[in-house]
Amino acid sequence: MSDTQLSARALESKLGEWRTGGSAYRGLADRIRLLALDGRLTAGTRLPAERELGVRLGLSRTTVTAAYRELRAAGLLSSVRGSGSVVRLPGSGAGSGAAAGPGSGSASGDTGVLDLSKATMSALGGLADVAARAAEDLSRHLNGPGFDPVGIPELRAAIAERYRVRGLPTDPDQIMVTIGAQHAISLLARVLVSRGDRVLIEQPSYPHAVEALSAAGARLVPVSVTARGGNGSSGWDEPALLQALRGSNPVLGYLMPDFHNPTGQTMPAEQRTRVIEAAARQGTVLIADETMGELSIDRPDDFMPFAAYTQGEPGNAGMNGQGRGSGAGVRATVVTVGSVGKTIWGGLRIGWIRAEPALIRRLVVALTALDMGTPILEQLIVTRMLPEMPAILERRSRELRAGRDHLEALLSARFPKWTVPHVDGGLTAWVNLGRPVSSQLALAARNHGLLVPAGPRFGVDGAFERFLRVPFCHGVFEMERAVDALGLAWGTLLRHPLPDTGYLADVV
Repeated sequence: MSDTQLSARALESKLGEWRTGGSAYRGLADRIRLLALDGRLTAGTRLPAERELGVRLGLSRTTVTAAYRELRAAGLLSSVRGSGSVVRLPGSGAGSGAAAGPGSGSASGDTGVLDLSKATMSALGGLADVAARAAEDLSRHLNGPGFDPVGIPELRAAIAERYRVRGLPTDPDQIMVTIGAQHAISLLARVLVSRGDRVLIEQPSYPHAVEALSAAGARLVPVSVTARGGNGSSGWDEPALLQALRGSNPVLGYLMPDFHNPTGQTMPAEQRTRVIEAAARQGTVLIADETMGELSIDRPDDFMPFAAYTQGEPGNAGMNGQGRGSGAGVRATVVTVGSVGKTIWGGLRIGWIRAEPALIRRLVVALTALDMGTPILEQLIVTRMLPEMPAILERRSRELRAGRDHLEALLSARFPKWTVPHVDGGLTAWVNLGRPVSSQLALAARNHGLLVPAGPRFGVDGAFERFLRVPFCHGVFEMERAVDALGLAWGTLLRHPLPDTGYLADVV
């Protein structure tokens, strides 16, 4: 549990545009509730005092007191005299209940709550049998310490071979095994970012990557990525991206070039080369998050891993101790993050980092401050499954095609005024609602048993109130139930019209 003290200024920044024209106390309570349920306010966070928040927001203390009272009644706040007001989540104590938000519940669990906050598929069929066979391999590791900070040799070799097959020659000593992709991103942020460093990031982006980079002290430089539809433009704003590299001189850039989360976009091959070359000129290290990189449904072109688009292998020539370029001729440094969480199963906590051996050594040194290594049995399971990846991906492609087509048809029929961009891979649709009501819709959907993250969850600065991320990787029943819940929630909003303020409408 967190024990963070949140200042009034920090809470105001998180609230964004919360005034809807109704009761001020209810609008404030609803937005704080959404922040808590979405995970943007973690359990244990201490909210600012009522008087302090009132002054900051231009409200009377009575209004803030009424908002806090409503949150306490909903089980989202606990207040103790002398200790202030602390965020809690519905369930037992201050822990998170099944309906608490992202990271809790399941798509079709016993709680009756449908959780679409996670874009991940159920376990691959036959996984339990593979796990049983992998357990037979465990005996040869039992005489050792049981953990290895860099990963067992056979898994590192299997990952390297997978990259080679995909067009990127890789040696096992360029691989470090991690406890999932998020662990890899957090470790890279810890090693490569110092407080105050600028870091280029896509807008929208994967929320937990934003959190990891911010926790490392990064000053984020957002560059927009747009979904297909609307004005016809889509993808990365290349002029802005190149200008951000030149003008901001970021130490690091975090990109999702394949089936970007949440928009589903893929960066064209020629653009990859231009971006990598621009980063090389600035000495910017690029992290390519490829956790969804192989989840093609019907993408017309084959793409190699992002790092394969460098002019020669990334190296350390001209690199100083902080990973910065020292002049012309510096070759691009591209670090790749991957995992099996999206392809095989999210419960199989195996990810990896592909980087030059010198950086791998730095990461291993830093790792010991966080943990001592990745579980061996899970590594053995993945070692057995990686050679079968082509067949696994073919099966996943069929499942995702059916899910995507079904969701597109459901949304088109139920919400003809929404814009549902067609994607050719990945797990999610970035739906344009046509009105800046994503947070209100997500909140209303919870009253109908659906957890779905609001658009601002994916923005660096509270943007994307016109968008909703809807995954299509769940079963037919779950998607139909989700659309029904969205329909009920949308009907609630239509019965109580909200003013179209144009809030951040021009961001994307």
